Amino acid sequence: MKDIEAIAALQDPVRRRLYEYVVAQGREVGRNEAAEAAGVARTLAAHHLDRLTEAGLLESGSRRLSGRSGPGAGRPAKVYTRARAERAVSLPARDYRTAAELLAEAAEEAGLDAGLCAAARRRGEALRDPAAPCGDLTEAMEVLAARGYEPRLEDTGEAASPVVRMRNCPFHAVAERFPPLVCGMNLALLEGLLGTEGPLRARMDARPGECCVVVEASKNNID
Repeated sequence: MKDIEAIAALQDPVRRRLYEYVVAQGREVGRNEAAEAAGVARTLAAHHLDRLTEAGLLESGSRRLSGRSGPGAGRPAKVYTRARAERAVSLPARDYRTAAELLAEAAEEAGLDAGLCAAARRRGEALRDPAAPCGDLTEAMEVLAARGYEPRLEDTGEAASPVVRMRNCPFHAVAERFPPLVCGMNLALLEGLLGTEGPLRARMDARPGECCVVVEASKNNID
């Protein structure tokens, strides 16, 4: 019931806009910033942000937004980030996570990594069919967003081409227990989904709290 109540908290349109904005930033967000982004008063934003925290969808803390410390730095402000806990609702109850973990455990013990990656690449190609490989990073971000990866473009500076990083891993729960197996599967799936014969390539570049795969222009398409 707690998951149902948490998800029901997003039914309010203002609350949903605030939640989506905080999630999209990938960092702590203050009340003033969230209110401005949602187009509502600060007091209303504070009410809804606290309700989202009570529902377990956001986590709150406090820090000085001025970046200064010591006398004259101002009082700490309340800030919000996405909660780390996952929420899912299935009626009637289903337990696909346990099945996925058992299958991953069996595949790892049997050394089926290569077979799993081959199947994942085929599935990615099937999801893309009949579309051509992604032509640029903008198109790739649209494809990734539709699959729940929450992509963002990271500017790597003048010395390197930009890359697409992803704030969310759709397989996070299983990847935490079986990282080499599931991350390899994820890479193969994205190779099939984006296409290896186009101007982009997916590669491993793990960071804490993000998907282990990044997407960038292939070396043959970098001037």
